[in-house]
Amino acid sequence: MRCPIILGHILSIAGHSSHSQIGWKRWLSKLSLTWKGLPFSLVLAMRRVAPLSLVLLSACSTHAFSGSKAFNHVRYLHSIGPHPVGSRAQEQARDYITQSLQTNGWQVQVNPFSYRGIQGFNILASKGNGPGILLGTHYDTRPVSDRNPPHLQHMPVPGANDGNSGTAVLLELARCLKEPEGFRLWLAFFDAEDRGNIDGWPFSVGAYFASQLDLDLAAVIVVDMVGDANLEIYQEANSDRALTESIWRLAQELGLSKYFIPQVKYSIIDDHLPFASRGIPSALLIDFDYPYWHTSDDTPDKVSPKSLEIVGSVLKAWVEKEGKRWTEKR
Repeated sequence: MRCPIILGHILSIAGHSSHSQIGWKRWLSKLSLTWKGLPFSLVLAMRRVAPLSLVLLSACSTHAFSGSKAFNHVRYLHSIGPHPVGSRAQEQARDYITQSLQTNGWQVQVNPFSYRGIQGFNILASKGNGPGILLGTHYDTRPVSDRNPPHLQHMPVPGANDGNSGTAVLLELARCLKEPEGFRLWLAFFDAEDRGNIDGWPFSVGAYFASQLDLDLAAVIVVDMVGDANLEIYQEANSDRALTESIWRLAQELGLSKYFIPQVKYSIIDDHLPFASRGIPSALLIDFDYPYWHTSDDTPDKVSPKSLEIVGSVLKAWVEKEGKRWTEKR
C-alpha cells in the first residue's frame, strides 16, 4: 500500500520430502495439526514441494469464505520471503497464485510489463461472460522498510498485511465464489504497487498497465491491508461514492458495521486510481491505521484470520448480490 488444514497436502508432502520414510502415524504426530492452521515447519516443507499445496482440501469444502484458509495463504506467501517486483521470490509467489487460481477453475492470464528496466507481471483471472466486475489487490511487497528506524530501513517489508492479506482474500474468494451469471468476474493481482517513492517509481505501476486493458469493466474494488487484528475500514476519499455506499450498506446488513465505519478518513493513492481515472467506478477497502505499515514488523502474527473472513465475506456477498446489478446500470 501507498502514501497520504490440509490432509491432501500431507499425502503429497509425505511422498516428496525427507519425511517420506516416517510411518503414517508418526508423520501425523510430527505435524501436530491444530485448528489454527499448519505449523511453520510444514509450511516450509510445502514450499519445497509445489505451490498447489494449499488448494486440494479447499476444493472439497463448502462455499463459505474461510478466514483460516485465507490465513494459510498468508503463511505460505510469508514462507517465500519478501517478494518485491522483479525478485526471484516474486516469481515463486506468481507461480503459487496462478496455480491456485487454475486449480479452482479460473481462466488465468499473466501479463508482463516493464518499467525503469524492471519487469513485472500482473495476474488476471476470470469466470463468466459479459461486462466485468474486477476485484483487485497487489501481491508484491515493499523492498525497503522506510518507516523503520534509520539504521534498519534497508530491511525489506515482509508484507504479511501489506501485500499478502489482500492476495489471500482474493485466493480464498477464488475457491468459494460460484461462476457468476450475466457478467464476468475478474480477480486481479497487481505487481509493482509497493515500489512507489523508491528510485523514481510511482505507486500502482502494475495497476496502471492493467487499467489500459480492454476488460469492459462496470466496477472495480481494490483490497489492501485488510488483515489487521484491530480491523477498522473507513471509507476512502478517492473512491466512487455510490460503489462505496453499496459495500458499506451490505456490511451493515451482515452485522459488520463495527468494522466498516461509514465515514471518510483518508485520501489514499492506491490501485483503484488508475481505473477511476478512466471513468470506471472504483473503490478501495483499506485499514490504514496499521502501526506496522512499511516496517519489517509486518509479519503474520499481526494478521487475523477473523479480519480476513470479515472482508472476504463482505466481498463475496457484494459480488453475489450487487455484481450483476452494477453491470446492468452502466
